[in-house]
Amino acid sequence: MILVTGAAGHVGNVLIRELLAQNEQVRAMILPGEDVTSLEGLNVELVEADVLDPPALEAAMQGVDTVYHLAGIISILPGSENMMEKVNVQGTRNVANAALKTGVKRFVHTSSIHAFKRMPHGVTVDENTPIAADGPKGTYDRTKANGTLVIQEAVTRGLNAVIVCPTGVIGPYDFRHSEMGQTILNFSRSHFHFLVDGAYDFVDVRDVANGLILACKYGRTGEVYILSGTRILVREIMQIVHELVGNRAPSITLPISLASIFARIMEPIYTITKQVPRFTRYSLQTLQDNSVFSREKARLELGHNPRGLRISIADTLDWWSERERCKKH
Repeated sequence: MILVTGAAGHVGNVLIRELLAQNEQVRAMILPGEDVTSLEGLNVELVEADVLDPPALEAAMQGVDTVYHLAGIISILPGSENMMEKVNVQGTRNVANAALKTGVKRFVHTSSIHAFKRMPHGVTVDENTPIAADGPKGTYDRTKANGTLVIQEAVTRGLNAVIVCPTGVIGPYDFRHSEMGQTILNFSRSHFHFLVDGAYDFVDVRDVANGLILACKYGRTGEVYILSGTRILVREIMQIVHELVGNRAPSITLPISLASIFARIMEPIYTITKQVPRFTRYSLQTLQDNSVFSREKARLELGHNPRGLRISIADTLDWWSERERCKKH
């Protein structure tokens, strides 16, 4: 039996689809009362548990030999710092301890490329880059870094764990409208677009799910693997979307200084209205920072070979379209 924490999330539901396609038995761990639209129709055993509830975690792991730990909080808005610390660090510690206590044989932890120190331009980030436990760029970076260190410490106590660090995840089955998923959807619509200069590395969610499975099979205990994809400019993403949908919506590129002012104004509005953020100071900084990441270790040791980004964007648009058609019927 395989347990997937964070099962209803973007990577979680896609991982489960891949595991089921390989005829695996899957137990999907969700929060009590969580929306499980992304898991509808999938042949999984649902179990409610919170990573902050150790007894519930131990109960969820009964009869489990493999754990994929994906549960975590991703937030680029101010105001979630305390909960990110609890879930991404203490929650990860609780999951690792429960796995040790219940005799789980294999543990795959999903960290983030943001766990690594942000290096200056001209330097390639790889698995030898230091883990940024002090996280000067933000709480998310710091908590993902410290969660990674928690797993490495658990390895010294006998946990047979491997760690993967995806870059920006995009792709279909994005039921909860991730920031980039919403951006791609917005680019497909014929209205005016505000852009900022900058680039980032994006990887298809299906390649991340496959990378997790490969890490489980072939990853060396205690090792970290970067699952990167393609580095691309934001305006190039918009161009690909426009080519695929056949429109040429007008756009303007904002200077980063003006975009930062706009982000500062919009952050509390996003929080109040619960909108998917378009501009935040954190995301703008990320687009300006070095985003050259090496996947060579994952390629050589795991066989990680991500598909082209144009395919990912096309499949994302197709999924959005199909989902809209289903809603109308």
